[in-house]
Amino acid sequence: MNYCTPEKMGISSADIQAYLELLERSELATHDLIIMRKDQILFEHYWKPFHKDFQHRMYSATKSFVSLAIGFLEQDGLIGLDDKLIDYFPEEAKQLTDDYFRALTIRQMLMMRTAKQRRSWFPIKPQDRVLDYFQNPSPTAHHAGTFFEYDSNGSFILGALVERVSGKPLMDYLREKFLDKIGFSEEADMLACPGGHSWSDSALICKPTDLLKAAQFCMHKGNWNGEQLLNEKYIEEATACQVSTITTDYPSYIYEGYGYQFWRTHDNSYFFNGMGCQFAICVPDKDLIVIYNGDNQGNDYARMIIINALFDLVIRKAQDAPMEENSQAQKALADYCSTLELFHAKGAATSPMAERINGKTFALDTNPMGITKLKITFDEGGGTLAYTNAQGDKELSFGINANRFGKFPQKGYADRIGTVPGDRLFDCAASAAWADANTFFIDVQVIDTYFGRLQMIFSFREDLKLGIKMIKKAEDFMNEYEGIATGDPTGRI
Repeated sequence: MNYCTPEKMGISSADIQAYLELLERSELATHDLIIMRKDQILFEHYWKPFHKDFQHRMYSATKSFVSLAIGFLEQDGLIGLDDKLIDYFPEEAKQLTDDYFRALTIRQMLMMRTAKQRRSWFPIKPQDRVLDYFQNPSPTAHHAGTFFEYDSNGSFILGALVERVSGKPLMDYLREKFLDKIGFSEEADMLACPGGHSWSDSALICKPTDLLKAAQFCMHKGNWNGEQLLNEKYIEEATACQVSTITTDYPSYIYEGYGYQFWRTHDNSYFFNGMGCQFAICVPDKDLIVIYNGDNQGNDYARMIIINALFDLVIRKAQDAPMEENSQAQKALADYCSTLELFHAKGAATSPMAERINGKTFALDTNPMGITKLKITFDEGGGTLAYTNAQGDKELSFGINANRFGKFPQKGYADRIGTVPGDRLFDCAASAAWADANTFFIDVQVIDTYFGRLQMIFSFREDLKLGIKMIKKAEDFMNEYEGIATGDPTGRI
């Protein structure tokens, strides 16, 4: 990787700082940001505790890697994009009677113009996710190749197709075809799905700089160091607008169409796009790439803020020629970055109510979380939430207006295989503050091979009657932490 100053690439350090300040004012949970132009990294920063070598879950940005794998299969003559999908899954599809589904092609799958409505596989927890796709036809099937409808299961099936045709795990195939050649990290990995398949629609785990290299590969239209690894035609088709995404779910103020598992956005740009805001934004007309990773699940405005402000404050202001070096602005940017850390709760550090509830046990009525009792104990700079649920006694340490890092205490969440319970606890950051004199809240961020957000709100009356609301934003875990509960101090005042 080559590095230079922003000004050398025609971008103002002050403009980058203005962009960062907007992200922080918007209270986004940003993990890292990298800006590259003309193959030169002009800005790279990681919000504490994240760092350059952190293996980051990229969620649906994984889908773009599946597209590239499909391109290699086509290039090698192993598939045709207009082949019918069922031709590669004859056993799984032999009882399929849906003519719309039977006519579905690989190209239509790539464009998310499938014949099935999207359907979550998490509540179903199939023993084999491929079989589940073929043996559970949609009651609202329609002509494939008509309208766009986001279908993560379809992307998973494309990954399974790569594995079936190549005879290799998806990650091994990608490494063989181009990842190793572009310097993808050896530690990069992909989680699995039941049935022995790679979790190819959502679970690539790699460094942010790995994602940057993949974006570079696409910007160079499949060429790396003078070697044409993947043909230009496929890259151009994959990253072009193949279908409109004008729907209420995908507003045009962010999304401007879809290619082959790549999204389109402003100014003739395309991007890898993952849940929580895992972005690799490629701007060919400016020869510019931006990597953004974070976890903004539950924030409906995060994508709009990140993408639109990026174009307004940085990309559209980039000049074609180098700018005059500005050491003062560069130092100001570096100084500002040194203060950046993972988002944490913000509010009053204490309240008169804190002394009244400190160390007091509250008995809870029957509630969706299954919590029978809890206690909040404050210490210098933070405290501990102790509670009892169906798994037994739990403790969660938090900071006041600051993160404390530890383990989220719930056991049994899926780990290496989606929906299959694992036996380890996830890393998390927990922070807390007082929203008003009687309302205390704790924000939890799971920062592991899975990302998730949890807010716990504790509202106390003057007689210490307690109301609790828990809101989780996570894919298929922390389900035990959602709902409303009421409670009283032990002894019932």
